[in-house]
Amino acid sequence: MKHEDIWRAIDALATENGLSASGLAKRSGLDPTTFNKSKRRSVDGHERWPGTESVSKILNATGASLESFTALVTGTRALSPGALQRMVHRRIPLIGFAQAGGDGFFDDGGYPVGGSWDEVSLPEIPDPNAYALEISGDSMEPVYRDGDQVIVSPASPIRRGDRVVVRTVAGEVMAKHLTRQSARRIELKSLNPLHPDYGFDLNEITWMHRIIWASQ
Repeated sequence: MKHEDIWRAIDALATENGLSASGLAKRSGLDPTTFNKSKRRSVDGHERWPGTESVSKILNATGASLESFTALVTGTRALSPGALQRMVHRRIPLIGFAQAGGDGFFDDGGYPVGGSWDEVSLPEIPDPNAYALEISGDSMEPVYRDGDQVIVSPASPIRRGDRVVVRTVAGEVMAKHLTRQSARRIELKSLNPLHPDYGFDLNEITWMHRIIWASQ
């Protein structure tokens, strides 16, 4: 577990509840600056851990369970029961993962298009171009199993450590763990250790989108 994983989970929990990090702190009865970027490192540059009391307060304030927060730490944005109750559901396009590499489902920018998608009702996502993929096969086990649905957001910012869906210029679509990203290249780790890791130059990638929720 890394410092950045915990802080990312706090940021994700805030977003899922329609709040900024400062807003989450304030709602939880904490100083609004508790989760500011400047508070995440000491004066000498060392990374800081958030206090366990602070984490407990944000879980109580949002209705999130420790299990759902742990899922956020590992990179899967699992919505808390409290957030699910507050959020409006909407219909978003759904496609089988094996179909995603075919033509006619995405435009040049990687947004879902065409009339061949099914639809599924899932929690409201603040990205009008969000879509769902249904997992098939074992390439993403043990994190995502056959039949699981993942919501993918083209608008969400991507950072090292996120789980992403990538489409290559050759038309291959894969879900991986982003381990490194430079100005010219990305490194991807397979979720299933029985499958190989990958490295691509950016000109070999059509698009890369972040997985923000999984129906597990």
